[in-house]
Amino acid sequence: MVQSQETFTLRGDGKHSAILSELATMLNTGLRRSKIARPFMRLDCQFGDRLIIPDIAVFTWDHIARDSSGEVANVFTRAPDWTIEILSPDQSQTKVVKNIIHCLKHDTQMGWMIDPDDRTVLVYQPNQEIAIFDEAEALLPMPEFANSLQLTIGELFSWLAD
Repeated sequence: MVQSQETFTLRGDGKHSAILSELATMLNTGLRRSKIARPFMRLDCQFGDRLIIPDIAVFTWDHIARDSSGEVANVFTRAPDWTIEILSPDQSQTKVVKNIIHCLKHDTQMGWMIDPDDRTVLVYQPNQEIAIFDEAEALLPMPEFANSLQLTIGELFSWLAD
């Protein structure tokens, strides 16, 4: 039986929403159109006896769950290739980190934890130290399948002012 490690709550704060929508748009433009990968927002991912719901779960094209008709399935039973979380003021940072680490243990290539209040992105990769990005000109690392994309900390957080 899959146990939920997260209580689903609707997070409606503006910073979270602004970054979520802009980042999903960027990923769709850069990855989905060329059938490299596809981002899914707030998708239930059931794997390793847990249910997680990342803000953005990115799956490479060949890892997208499909139903018998070839359409996107309703149930995803593998870890995303890239998991992205955007902290909200009332959200537990510890729970978010636990979810990212759970993903990394199940073949996720990279995890981002974006903190809009601190203007910081923590990047998690398997068997590596956590990398902290907080300088405007810093270029954020991307998973190998998304290495054609470029995004700086300054660009990411500029979406809060646009």
